[in-house]
Amino acid sequence: MRRPLEIKAEEASVRSVVSLTSALESLSSMQIAKTKNKVLISNQFFDEVWNIYKQIRVDVLFNFGRAPEEKPIEKELLILITAKAGLSGDIDQRLIRKFLERYDEAKHDVLVIGYHGALKLKQAHVDYTYYFDLPENDYINVDPLMDITRKYARSRIFYQNYVSLAQQTIEDVDLSEVVSSKGRVADLDTVGDDVVSEKTYIFEPSSYAVAAYLENSILRLTISQFIYDSRLAQVASRFKAMSAAKERSIENANELHVEYNRAKRTQVDTRLKESLAGLKKIRAGGAA
Repeated sequence: MRRPLEIKAEEASVRSVVSLTSALESLSSMQIAKTKNKVLISNQFFDEVWNIYKQIRVDVLFNFGRAPEEKPIEKELLILITAKAGLSGDIDQRLIRKFLERYDEAKHDVLVIGYHGALKLKQAHVDYTYYFDLPENDYINVDPLMDITRKYARSRIFYQNYVSLAQQTIEDVDLSEVVSSKGRVADLDTVGDDVVSEKTYIFEPSSYAVAAYLENSILRLTISQFIYDSRLAQVASRFKAMSAAKERSIENANELHVEYNRAKRTQVDTRLKESLAGLKKIRAGGAA
């Protein structure tokens, strides 16, 4: 049996883990509420922009703000949104597995956001074409991502989706399809009385240029929202992982405390037996 002091030292270490995981759990909880609000604001603004864009669009296709003479790359761009570090459970590993099911080096270029995802791709022996750090603050500048996305005829985003605090799923969607589907939802909620058209407004330099500008705005909002969604799912996954780790640490600490008490009691009993045995020998010697 181990010495009581060794068990006590291990229990103290486990109690430190309980404090750390509890702090990270609380921090994750605050970040969830904050990020949820960002997602809601982004949705509302998207609806307002789409309401204007749908009335002046000059093409049935969403052109990602490209000029008519721009020829996009025919490869499909695969965009992965991952965490900037570990401590997020297995959510990034699940995303990489889903990505590998689709990935073909000859057909796809890869853009990865987040250091943890880049590390996982290297472990899977996949070379990525573009890399960006996941933003640490609330402001997300997606202009560099948009510049790359506009170069490709097709783009697909792999991201973590927040369902609930206990459930996060991995999704992959075609970027142009999701913009159209978000637009159809917005059409139901943003039917305004003021019709925006060339009959009621003057567009400079042209309606096509204004439509392209709005497409850029819509693309910026869509990519930003995917990053916010992923961040929300990552924080929720971290909250779940930290909660589970805290519970295991508490159980381990309690088991160690019981083991410490038993070891201490055994040590006391052993010393008592040794003292009684010595006393008997002394008494036996005196009687002789």
